[in-house]
Amino acid sequence: MRYHTIKKYRPWLKALRKARALLGKTAHGMKWLAAHLAWLSPKRFMKRIDWYIMRKFIGTYIYAIILIISISIVFDINENLAKFSQYNAPLKAIVFDYYANFVPYFANLFSPLFVFIAVIFFTSKLAGNSEIIAMLASGLSFKRLLRPYMISCVLISLVTYYLGAYVIPHGTVIRQNFETLYKNKRKNTSAENVQLQVDQGVIAYIQHYDNRRKCGYGFCLDKFENKKLVSHMTATEIRYDTISDSKFHWKVINWKVRELHGLKETITQGMTKDTLIMMEPTDLVYSKGQQETFTSPQLREYIYKQQARGSGNVVQYEVEYHKRIATSFASFILTIIGASLSSRKRKGGMGMYLGIGLTLSFTYIMLQTVSSTFAIQAGFPPMLASWMPNIIFAFVAYFCYRQAPN
Repeated sequence: MRYHTIKKYRPWLKALRKARALLGKTAHGMKWLAAHLAWLSPKRFMKRIDWYIMRKFIGTYIYAIILIISISIVFDINENLAKFSQYNAPLKAIVFDYYANFVPYFANLFSPLFVFIAVIFFTSKLAGNSEIIAMLASGLSFKRLLRPYMISCVLISLVTYYLGAYVIPHGTVIRQNFETLYKNKRKNTSAENVQLQVDQGVIAYIQHYDNRRKCGYGFCLDKFENKKLVSHMTATEIRYDTISDSKFHWKVINWKVRELHGLKETITQGMTKDTLIMMEPTDLVYSKGQQETFTSPQLREYIYKQQARGSGNVVQYEVEYHKRIATSFASFILTIIGASLSSRKRKGGMGMYLGIGLTLSFTYIMLQTVSSTFAIQAGFPPMLASWMPNIIFAFVAYFCYRQAPN
């Protein structure tokens, strides 16, 4: 009986032994993985001094944003209060549609300025308290001192780029719609004599387009093959299908199509017809600041589409696309300049450093604006125009770094 009982439970005993062996191997593997992942732990690279400087940096950065944006809101309210009253803007729309999107837009726009002010402010305070001297006297090099600054810049740059490329454009649409209704009452809603290439060898022309009704008049569509006209379509009216699940759906009214086959010609006509034309209302009407309402993927898609059509009005979109990336990297450059200028203890406190910092910050913003204007008006390469302030200030940062205390 005992033999048969052991024989009966032998498969279960074997399975139990295998499970114990597997658990032992798994535990050993987990210990090995934990030992090797410990090399990537932030504690290996981040010391107490790094956390201390990062808290100072990011805390001062947020404080600078709150302080300066609060002052900007006060001035903006004082300037626009009469217009809000004139156009009967509701309080809910003012708070949630305008200022709730006004704050992140300008905070992100002037993020390099806030970074620079924050670095100048708290580094000068550290230097004034002889903390920088103590760090350097303990054997810490200035290059090692900049490590927490750069890590903070990585975090700020990632957040700045994500907000500017994906989040803020949606809020900009709401803010611009509010400004159109209750602030300036001016928005470009029509276009005259629009001609664009909608596909390879296909040219569309609209004599007048009304964006409010999504309707165009005096429409013409020509198709060319080997530089020869093979099809000519005309319509008195064309309307965009706004309820369609897909894009590029148009309805042509009172249309006529002439198809050319050598010396022969075929004419077809009708009252209404649904058709696919590779264009959208955003391709026909441009309003000021429209490029700011596109996310970065939408900007890239729009630029490629317009360049394939041979359109020449994409420079401002290219400048906006590259400027979002360049502005994120500006934090590193301005941080090096600010830390290099304010890390030396001098008499007079931080006043001189703050003045130099503000001058350099506004010079950077002015240079960014001037280079963007050159790209749009004078045909300057958009990518080079967007990165030009960073290139120039990179040399300034290198010079300041070489002059910093060792």
